[in-house]
Amino acid sequence: MQRVVISGTGMYVPREVISNQELVASFNEYVARENQRHAAAIAAGSMAPLAESSVEFIEKASGIQRRHVLDKAGILDPQRMRPHFAPRANDELSLMAEIAVAAAQEALAQAGRQAADIDAVICAAANMQRPYPAMAVEIQQALGAGGYGFDMNVACSSATFAIEQAVNAVRCGTARTVLVVNPEITSAHHCWYDRDCHFIFGDICTALVIERAEHARPGSWEVLGTRLATRYSSNIRNNAGFLNRCEDSDPQARDKLFVQEGRKVFKEVCPMAAEHIASHLAQLALAPASDVRRYWLHQANLSMNQLIARKLLERDATADEAPVILDEYANTASAGSIIAFHLHRADLAAGDVGVLCSFGAGYSIGSVVVRKW
Repeated sequence: MQRVVISGTGMYVPREVISNQELVASFNEYVARENQRHAAAIAAGSMAPLAESSVEFIEKASGIQRRHVLDKAGILDPQRMRPHFAPRANDELSLMAEIAVAAAQEALAQAGRQAADIDAVICAAANMQRPYPAMAVEIQQALGAGGYGFDMNVACSSATFAIEQAVNAVRCGTARTVLVVNPEITSAHHCWYDRDCHFIFGDICTALVIERAEHARPGSWEVLGTRLATRYSSNIRNNAGFLNRCEDSDPQARDKLFVQEGRKVFKEVCPMAAEHIASHLAQLALAPASDVRRYWLHQANLSMNQLIARKLLERDATADEAPVILDEYANTASAGSIIAFHLHRADLAAGDVGVLCSFGAGYSIGSVVVRKW
């Protein structure tokens, strides 16, 4: 069987940053405006007042301290509370493709590859800018890559699901080198005016080069195995779609953005993720505590990652064993575990084993076991 490696990774990080303090100030101004607008109904008892947010609430609930975004001003405007992006002509490079190309160029440089070496492009993210033409094909054209491209969406598990597709393509010989990109513009499908989740997301793009081991640079990461699983749940949901206009439903309705039942998700996904990883490692004759040097977990919530790691290791994980990046980047959907891998792998030695794992809506979960060589 063809040996396959991850030979390069890249990131595009938006320059603009929103601190928790800035986010809370904007949100609380929105709350004050809304409570004033509905003062009569609130006084009559027919409507409950909106509650303010706080930095302490956000950091206790999530571990997030700041997030990078593509448009700070629109998000922090209490009369808008969503990013503002200028429309682009059809012959201009789209926003999603633009950030994907930037991340891809770093990944290609790290792998020592040119765009012409790429046989396939997979654009995997929690949401796509448009239904068609595929974002991956536009990215392929912008880079000057050959072969084919396609999009896929498995919410926050999109990156690991795409890695498996890329690995399988290389192993079976339909491609020699595959580029996976994860342009996550989560700010555009996030509800910035919902206290329960207004702090969760940030924008980013990650990229990986996956290729035959025989052609890769030393220091690449051999893929020992991939594993995917899904189980249907509506506890994380977004009802925006092309049928909305046919249903005569409100395109601005709350359910047309990210919605979750946070406590249910925590209770159900944590054991699912831990069991998935443990089972995958057992399949490869690896022990979670003694054989795995590092876990690059999905970066949604600090408490979730701590609990999953504790179930695997039967003790609290150190920051070295399970690095956290959500304090700086927040939840970046499918890109989170890839950011952790990109930023926290250089110190590992040849032969060290690690696990990338992402999980989210669906429910979906994907794991990739790798070894440095």
